[in-house]
Amino acid sequence: MSYRTRLHNWVIVRQLPNMQRVVVRRFVKRADAENCVIILRRFDPQMNIDVMFDPPLESPHNG
Repeated sequence: MSYRTRLHNWVIVRQLPNMQRVVVRRFVKRADAENCVIILRRFDPQMNIDVMFDPPLESPHNG
């Protein structure tokens, strides 16, 4: 996992049929992600999108 990915833990995901998800964008701050969702919903109110926390899978420390 890259350093940039570890910093950007808040993601906007778009829900697709059959329980599939697509990551639309990653953010450092939750407030930034929520503000982006507001803008995206203005363009398409029917879009099924959510803000989620995506924790890093590997430990930042190797000890």
